[in-house]
Amino acid sequence: MEQNTTAIRTTGLTKTYDGIDRVRNLDLEIRKGEIYGFLGPNGAGKSTTMKMLLGLSRPSAGEIEILGTTLNDKTRPEILSRVGSIIESPSYYGHLSASENMKIIETLLDLPEGRGDRALRIVRLYDQKDRRVREFSLGMKQRLAIAMALARNPELLILDEPVNGLDPAGIEEVRELLLELAKEHGITIMISSHLLSEIEKTVDHLGIIDHGELVYQGSVEDLNRSRQPGFVLETDDPAGAEAVLAPLHPGTEDNSLILPQLDRKQRASIVRRLTENGVPVCGLYPKQKSLEELFLEITGRELTL
Repeated sequence: MEQNTTAIRTTGLTKTYDGIDRVRNLDLEIRKGEIYGFLGPNGAGKSTTMKMLLGLSRPSAGEIEILGTTLNDKTRPEILSRVGSIIESPSYYGHLSASENMKIIETLLDLPEGRGDRALRIVRLYDQKDRRVREFSLGMKQRLAIAMALARNPELLILDEPVNGLDPAGIEEVRELLLELAKEHGITIMISSHLLSEIEKTVDHLGIIDHGELVYQGSVEDLNRSRQPGFVLETDDPAGAEAVLAPLHPGTEDNSLILPQLDRKQRASIVRRLTENGVPVCGLYPKQKSLEELFLEITGRELTL
């Protein structure tokens, strides 16, 4: 991949604490303009990795390249001027208004006046800018945190668990915002989460980390292609269908039969055989594994929610 298309690249990235590798030989590659989902259970190394990407923690080994520049003590200020982030809990003053919080950010970052209002407009909070933040819903507070990260007008956003603790409405608010930031504003977004169903709806590429190691990295399309274990047969006579289809060794699930991969002709043949034997066919459709099931296959363990 050409350098100018890459927002983040790590090579052999490693972080060791007390003789234990918390992150080991991590090779990430995140393209400009995409939303990259960084998945893993609690303690897998997601936050540690993001802190290293932001220069908040020094790697024990390996290299980091952000927006085409190698990250080190000398280049860190210039790189971070192009990056917005939320790591762990967002910080804001609840007794102040959204507008007052953004003015503090302008002062701290030495930003031109008006950047805060621009960010509030992007996250659709400008109409609420004079309300005290303590009166905001959780989803609104998270959008305010993203506005703070956007105040620099960044090319890259690094967001650690931005939907953690939100109700479904809040998750939807943040999801729509992230999609808008990537599509309409061209911002590259790296988002970590353990809410797999939300990640699946939002991201272009995925990286799955477990015990500090990258166990999967690829597009959502490739992931979906690997999630076709077979077909589900719905019928009002599962016992009769199982007898007719015994040579296929069907499994059962919720009174339905689970069949292996079938091509078009095989599916037509199965429906014909069942009908000829008086077994009603209510439906025959592909069975997709959930992202949770795929994670379990890849890592060998359940995800901690």
